[in-house]
Amino acid sequence: MSEKTTQGNFFEDFCIGQTIAHATPRTVTEGDVALYTALTGSRFAMTSADTFAHSLSFRRAPVDNLLAFNIVFGKTVPDISLNAVANLGYAAGRFGRRVYPRDTLTADSTVLGLKENRDGQTGIVYVRSRGVNQLGQIALEYCRWVMVRKRDPASPAPETVVPELPEAIAASDLVVPAGIRVERYDTALSGSPDLWNDYRVGERIDHVDGMTIEESEHMMATRLYQNTARVHFNQHAEKDGRFGRRIVYGGYVISLARALSFNGLANAFSVAAINGGRHVSPAFAGDTVYAWSEVIDTLSLPGRNDLGALRVRTVATKDRRCADFPYKLADGRYDPSVLLDFDYTVWMPKRPGSGRSPTPSAA
Repeated sequence: MSEKTTQGNFFEDFCIGQTIAHATPRTVTEGDVALYTALTGSRFAMTSADTFAHSLSFRRAPVDNLLAFNIVFGKTVPDISLNAVANLGYAAGRFGRRVYPRDTLTADSTVLGLKENRDGQTGIVYVRSRGVNQLGQIALEYCRWVMVRKRDPASPAPETVVPELPEAIAASDLVVPAGIRVERYDTALSGSPDLWNDYRVGERIDHVDGMTIEESEHMMATRLYQNTARVHFNQHAEKDGRFGRRIVYGGYVISLARALSFNGLANAFSVAAINGGRHVSPAFAGDTVYAWSEVIDTLSLPGRNDLGALRVRTVATKDRRCADFPYKLADGRYDPSVLLDFDYTVWMPKRPGSGRSPTPSAA
């Protein structure tokens, strides 16, 4: 192989404390926003209309937080997961400074943990990745862990370090969007009368609608994020792989599940945190994605009687409607239809004059 090309990092190329500055800064454009809408169908009012965003005191419609997440994730792939077998999970994700069209995002990652697997062929790499805007302000940060191939199975195993990661981001640690005001929040324009006060811990919501993944769409979405993982693009190689075909990028499934959740969570106008998540099984072109959500917690914010947060679990399935809320079986394994188990926190206005949470909060 030419010395001028790269095959990406293998497990033995990582070390604890290593920081990697990822290539290719990305200036986000209105075209990116329009294409993201075309590929996901997201309908949340704040990211769809400047006028609605103005009513919340934003200067214009901000970029959907999951578009920003996927762009930053894509920056990390060539260095972190180009040789990954699987992306195993997420934790400790928090959104900070809002991203707007014309902002430029760069990304870096720090290695938090390493653990070689028993087979000696692969290992798990834990990283914290950040997306930073052109002013050096953190737009988002999150942790993930990835199973990565070894270049040489005979290479010695590193000392095992598994980081302690929080179960969820506490309400006091959420970054409330600067200057946000919700007294003019219009539920007629947002698409639902249900606000923070109307949700209860343990409540389950079938989002009803389904969306079929087309081959061209998932590949276009992954190219939009400049994600270079071969398993998503190269059918010539993947025809001889584990599944015999290209795998849909998991971030696209997250975005589809979030878009589907509008029907039932329309006033969850923005994602505040990613508490945890797992891609349970792969998705392929032709699969139809459905979703349901459970309210895990209702979070009151210090000093805010107008704005609250919901901690939500959204479960996405393939080719199975969610009226009966498919999740885990009696033996603890996931139902075969489950694609995604995603635990995250969303912002939602409170009903005027409401005050405290309707149910005790765990945070």
